[in-house]
This record gives sequence, C-alpha cells and structure tokens, in this order.
Amino acid sequence: MNLLITGGAGFIGSNLIHQLIDRPEITRLVNLDCLTYAGHLANLEKVARHPKYTFLKVDLRAAAAVREVVQTHAITQVMHLAAESHVDRSITGPGDFIHTNIVGTFHLLEACRASWAGQWEGKRFHHVSTDEVYGSLGATGYFTESTPYAPNSPYSASKASSDLLVRAYHHTYGLPVVLTNCSNNYGPFQFPEKLIPVIIQKVLARQAIPVYGDGMNVRDWLYVGDHASALWQVLTRGRTGETYNIGGHNEWANLRIVELICDLIDQLAPQLGGNSRSLITFVADRLGHDRRYAIDASKIKHELGWVPAHTFETGIRETVQWYLANQPWVNEVKKQA
Repeated sequence: MNLLITGGAGFIGSNLIHQLIDRPEITRLVNLDCLTYAGHLANLEKVARHPKYTFLKVDLRAAAAVREVVQTHAITQVMHLAAESHVDRSITGPGDFIHTNIVGTFHLLEACRASWAGQWEGKRFHHVSTDEVYGSLGATGYFTESTPYAPNSPYSASKASSDLLVRAYHHTYGLPVVLTNCSNNYGPFQFPEKLIPVIIQKVLARQAIPVYGDGMNVRDWLYVGDHASALWQVLTRGRTGETYNIGGHNEWANLRIVELICDLIDQLAPQLGGNSRSLITFVADRLGHDRRYAIDASKIKHELGWVPAHTFETGIRETVQWYLANQPWVNEVKKQA
C-alpha cells in the first residue's frame, strides 16, 4: 500500500499518521499538506524521520502538482482529510472553503482517475467528511447514511458538495471510493480555535469563556484516536461506494462541556484558584448555528465491528491533561497562525 493522506499536518490527519505509520500493510505513507494556519509539522515530529514517511508541501488547488504527487509516488490508496473546517471562518470568508473543499477535491479525484486509468484492483479513494452536511436535528432522532443533505453554513455546504463529487466519480467512472461522515472530534493537536481547546485556554488564562446563545446546542463528540481507528477499518474493509457514519455515542450540550472542563481543570490545576465556572459568559448566537447533531453509527458497528474505545469522560480527561502538558505547542501554533 502506497498511502496518500491529505491534510496530514492537521488535527485529525496527524493523529491518523501516528496511528498508521507502523502498520505492516503500508509500504509508503505520503503526507500532502499546504500548511495553512491549522497545519503544523510540529504535530509530526515523532514520525518525521520514519523510513516510510514523506512530507510534501502541496496545495490541492494546484491541479498539476497534485497529479504529480499521485503519479510519482505510485499512490494506491488515498485518505482525503484536507479541508477548511472552521464554521466561523466560513461565515466571514467562504471563498477559501469553496476553492479548497470543492475544487481541491475535484483535482484529487482527477489525479487518481488519470493515474489509475481504470485499473481499480487494489485501489481505494477514501473521502473523509462531516455530519454537518446533514443539517440540524430536533430533540430526537439521529443522522443515518440515508439522511438527506441539508447543509446550513458555507463550510457544511462545501463539504456536502465534495461528498457529492466523490459519489459522482464512483457512479460515472467506477472510481473505487468510500465515504465517512464523522461527528465532532476532540483530542491532542487540535488547533486552539475549536470549542474544547478554546475552553481550556480561556480557563488557564482566567479569561471569560464565550458560550453561544443558551449553550444548549448539542453535539456528538468523538475522540480523535477512535476516529482514526474507524477510518482505517473503512479504508481497508468498507464496501466500495458505501458511506459510513462515525460517531462517539456521546451527546453533550455545549454548556455542559464547558462546565465539565472547568471542573476538570480545577481538579488538575488547583494552583489556578478554582471556581472556573465563574468565567462562563453567554454571547450572541452564531449565524446558522445548528441546534443538534447526533450520529447513528450502527452500520459501521454491524459491518466492520467498530465501536469507540473512549467514553467522553475518559477522552476529555486525557485531552485536558494533554493540553496542560503541552502549552509550548499551543503557544507556538498560535504564534505561527
């Protein structure tokens, strides 16, 4: 297997590379990343000199460069994670999301179609997406693989568009694809603009913690290491042309997460003085803020035997401990951004 991982210097991608690099099935692992504000080679210091590993600073928006990577390295499998992914940024600057998430995916699909030239045996294009493409849920129900797409932000619309492109390349050209739609990830190496690292950093700095609206927006949280293990199962064992939803079976309202992290830091860092819940501050709700996401992950469980290894309580404790121990990393990536 000559595996190409796009976006491998980002949060999910770097955790995935750490988990896969020593797998015997992989002969070569190529990490393609253009190192935007959210991609950092510091995430990959432990694998940088691994004999299987190659890093290439390439932008998916550069079609010729993407095609050269796929051909030169004789790529046989792709795990496509590279994407602009922060909803707030998509509201203020949607153009980058359109060009990277849609046009970039098109360039990668075309590169694989040209390089593999209809010789599909042993090839696989795995497109990694989000549950946000399904829109917003009410108080009950779950997203399944057959839930109609109803994206509500420029980010989720761009991911929905890329999902549809991948499916079209399978049905039109026969490209061997699989797709996954995951719930919210958390864990080590997440860029500190996302909810959980923002909370941690605000508590450590003793600053006000902004909570959108009433704080009752609900998300299904998935530990990034569990997500990585699911992605490998789908790449290697998933049925061609199928979509698999990946969820953590952990529905939490945003406000409850903030309170839990406040209490954990009070426990793990008592020198800060405690009473971190007093830092919670409610702010105006975000535009297009979906009320609830929740994943039905029964398909991947029944077909591939995957279930998450972490509960939210165990995963969030590990995550808080990681950020407490890795403040130099946080400070460096914030400075670079």
